[in-house]
Amino acid sequence: MITLKGENIYLRALEPEDLEFIYKIENDESIWEVSSTQTPYSRFLIRQYLENAHQDIYQAKQLRLAICKNESFEAVGLIDLFDFDPQHKRAGLGIVINNPDERNKGIGKESLGLLINYAFNKLNLHQLYANIGSDNAPSLKLFTNFGFFKAGTKKDWNYRNGKFYDEILFQLINTNF
Repeated sequence: MITLKGENIYLRALEPEDLEFIYKIENDESIWEVSSTQTPYSRFLIRQYLENAHQDIYQAKQLRLAICKNESFEAVGLIDLFDFDPQHKRAGLGIVINNPDERNKGIGKESLGLLINYAFNKLNLHQLYANIGSDNAPSLKLFTNFGFFKAGTKKDWNYRNGKFYDEILFQLINTNF
């Protein structure tokens, strides 16, 4: 089990008890745009996913961790490394804090810092990337505060509510590599 601990939060491996939390996140249409989700997920599919969540990142090409406050086992968010490519030493990074009342309290910042450190110092990655909607000001600020830079803009990339939105590709290069 991976446990990454910060001052106020820790990141842990997914557990069977996370079924309802993940079900709630995966079926929250308000955040589908950040996860490229188009359809709801059943509890059956999420249970199957959790049964395979023990796979090593080298096998699954993904690492999804629960974000928890230090005093609690209950998850408040998820943070992912995805499209893990050990040959080219890169991975995508995504984060979601489920409850809007928990946002803007430093949870995302601390989680992102822990996962960047893990990716660069334990997985020996050279770079991380994130795809962020151009209208997602909190995520744009969070990632740029960690040194992610704008590598490009995907024009009219996401369609929602009858309108197209740009998506920005951000990268963070490990300068200690």
